[in-house]
Amino acid sequence: MKDTSKHQGLRNQLADKLQQKGIQNKHVLDAIRAIPRHLFLDSSFENFAYQDQAFPIGAGQTISQPYTVAWQSQLLQVNKDEKVLEIGTGSGYQTAVLCAMGLKVYSIERQLELFKTTSLLLPKLAIRPKKLVFGDGYKGLPEFAPYDAILVTAGAPVIPPALLAQVKVTGRLVIPLGEKEQIMTVFVRTDETRFEKYEFGPCKFVPLLENKA
Repeated sequence: MKDTSKHQGLRNQLADKLQQKGIQNKHVLDAIRAIPRHLFLDSSFENFAYQDQAFPIGAGQTISQPYTVAWQSQLLQVNKDEKVLEIGTGSGYQTAVLCAMGLKVYSIERQLELFKTTSLLLPKLAIRPKKLVFGDGYKGLPEFAPYDAILVTAGAPVIPPALLAQVKVTGRLVIPLGEKEQIMTVFVRTDETRFEKYEFGPCKFVPLLENKA
């Protein structure tokens, strides 16, 4: 698992491009520069790893394009050592970016194939989220709630009520809402019963699946 000076240079170029596209959060950009995205992809994609595009990762899922990862991370508006729940671990790249931002990351993945792969990969890269869980993202992780922020990395046709319940007061839920295409949406909890809603434009994600059993 090599990470060379060439890879670092490509990451620096990628971060510069993301900054030009509107990513201004220094901690997000530093994390993009730090995390070796090529190690989260099949080796056949290595030459394309630092292009701003998504790639398949197995189980019908994708690794989001770097701009989307950076955009969602920026929308969280979190500070170092705050607690974040990620719905959809996937390849682990977004997880790694959040960890590199100094956050306490809890992440849940419903695809067993991806959960197993990512659980092995992250320790090899010295990336240590607080908890990786195999389970239903619709339910969140109530045992560790409340969270300073919750990040959903798949398109949700409706807002999972359990996720809203697990956001602390003043906390944020960042979620792509919609069926085939989504609107990037942020809910900010203003008190125990109320949220403010903000929309940040169209996006496209694989669907957030719910375990019906």
